[in-house]
Amino acid sequence: MVRLGIIGIGNMGTGHAQNIMAGKTPEITLAAVADRRQSRRDWAGENLPGVPVFNEGAELIMSGLCDAVLIAVPHYQHPVLAKEAFAKGLHVLCEKPAGVYTNAVKEMNAAADKAGRTFGMMFNQRTNCVYRRMHEMVESGELGDLKRVNWIITDWYRTQIYYDSGDWRATWAGEGGGVLLNQCPHQLDLLQWICGLPKRVQAFCHEGKWHDIEVEDDVTAYLEFENGATGVFVTTTGDAPGTNRFELTGTRGKLVCEDDVLTFWRLKEDEREFCRSSKEGFAKPETEKIIVETDGENPQHVGVLNAFAANILRGEPLVADGREGIRGLTLSNALHLSGWLHKPVEIPFDEDLFEQELGKRRKNSRRKEGGDITFSTEGTY
Repeated sequence: MVRLGIIGIGNMGTGHAQNIMAGKTPEITLAAVADRRQSRRDWAGENLPGVPVFNEGAELIMSGLCDAVLIAVPHYQHPVLAKEAFAKGLHVLCEKPAGVYTNAVKEMNAAADKAGRTFGMMFNQRTNCVYRRMHEMVESGELGDLKRVNWIITDWYRTQIYYDSGDWRATWAGEGGGVLLNQCPHQLDLLQWICGLPKRVQAFCHEGKWHDIEVEDDVTAYLEFENGATGVFVTTTGDAPGTNRFELTGTRGKLVCEDDVLTFWRLKEDEREFCRSSKEGFAKPETEKIIVETDGENPQHVGVLNAFAANILRGEPLVADGREGIRGLTLSNALHLSGWLHKPVEIPFDEDLFEQELGKRRKNSRRKEGGDITFSTEGTY
């Protein structure tokens, strides 16, 4: 058994604790929890019988009660607590995003390398059978050479009370960003996992467009990849009903993921070859429409937790190595920087400049009176 401590019993930490207590993680026992809010400590005392409760993550880390920690606190603290845990010789599973800026995450990754302990990232969407199948089809070359990427991910609808529920939420000082850093780390991770990182981006980030917040809640971005493929990424927390449609076009066809269905329009001939060889000006390559079969498995957070335990106990593969968290954050940081500077940004970008620009916004960030509301996340991912 892996003795796991959860740091942060808010929206996400509560769900993880409940999954463990419900017996969904047979190789993990909940050894301790920590939260700075008295209301959440009271909740833990009432709902997690026999589980020690701490005020601070650092106290939990130093307690000796845990083999591993799951970090589910505001984003700036992810690298800080991870480094403390690694220094104590603990394994670490970190909620998304890896952090707020890549310089801090590089330090976290270096600490993981030095410690030699298991380091996982809570990229639960990588457990989804349709995204796993997309990854396989692109990696195998079944889609051909990538030409176009389009992801409309606007079903992250959030109400004003969601943003008012915590004094850290939707502020530059407390959270470090909006929809790109809170909701879309999953999509940005999947995009780079399946398609690779783009080499250049230009983003238009609208701050407080649909809500009374200071960070972005509406983003449209243009992407350019090394092989010449282009892409568009659109996201918001203000659309109802929203859309989640991920479309990839390659030289061998088109792949569309929508409504948990993966559809492949397979070309009988590579489009590039057909374009060069056809003698008819209006001809189109012959196409076969296929509903792609998957294994149907989608274990989400529980799948990540169980893989984390299996890696610690038997060296089995993680869903996502924690060091990979920097890749989606690189894309997020580049999109923010482009929006702030109102111009295209190359990847790799100037990480020190990003930190300086973020610092300006943190300095002028407004102080919010603390809401202390915890919501159930069931069915929201």
